[in-house]
Amino acid sequence: MRILDKIVNHLKIEIEILSESVPIFELEKTKGFDRKCKSLKKSIQNSKSGIICEFKRRSPSNENINYTSNIKEVVKGYEKAGAVGVSILTNKKFFDGSGIDIINVRDSLNIPVLKKEFIISEYQIFQAKSFGSDAILLIASILTKEEILNFSSLAKSMGLEVLLEVHSGVELNKIAGNNIDIIGVNNRNLDTLEIDINNSVELYKMIPDEFVKISESGISKIKSILKLKEVGFDGFLIGENFMKTNNPQESADNFIKQVENEI
Repeated sequence: MRILDKIVNHLKIEIEILSESVPIFELEKTKGFDRKCKSLKKSIQNSKSGIICEFKRRSPSNENINYTSNIKEVVKGYEKAGAVGVSILTNKKFFDGSGIDIINVRDSLNIPVLKKEFIISEYQIFQAKSFGSDAILLIASILTKEEILNFSSLAKSMGLEVLLEVHSGVELNKIAGNNIDIIGVNNRNLDTLEIDINNSVELYKMIPDEFVKISESGISKIKSILKLKEVGFDGFLIGENFMKTNNPQESADNFIKQVENEI
């Protein structure tokens, strides 16, 4: 069974339990619903580097990326470094993340927060808003075209922006409606977990012009950013490259400065 399928199967059980203990009407009472969301799309468009920095403690392909860094220090460091936004993994079982991570840092940040999760239910979108997120991730490979349409419409009705992640040209056919803000191309093969940034190069020309376009996963070299910028990508989601170091915020600062000096 693919790791993605394991994650989805576990989430189905988790969401059923959570939705009973904390129903949607309770989520709607939280202060997150009173917040006006910041635009990740505009932040990318107005940036020279377009780099979104990610916070994650571990992943299915790396059991211990970073358990020592303080999330508040890291994300504030990312902002100071010039990140256009921060992506925070909120999946507990497979990434040791939590929605509490967003709640704990939201008020200290002036840049958008992307809730990085495997969304398969409307309940998770209400969660995202209640935590204080500005944008959500929808993964085309685990959703139908109808689900993408419904979930993106719901998110936009709450003021959340939507990043749709694709891995192949076939998945681009799942784009539905006009509520998707950003298309992200994941360079990781979901079956083998191998990474190839040429996946972004090959898919770029297939993505409709109206979308902001970013490349995700496996971006660790300045030359990769420059190559993808030349292709036409507006932004980049970088996580493990920074998080695997002893000082993620310093690593991000050095990397972003180099990118901006080369562009």
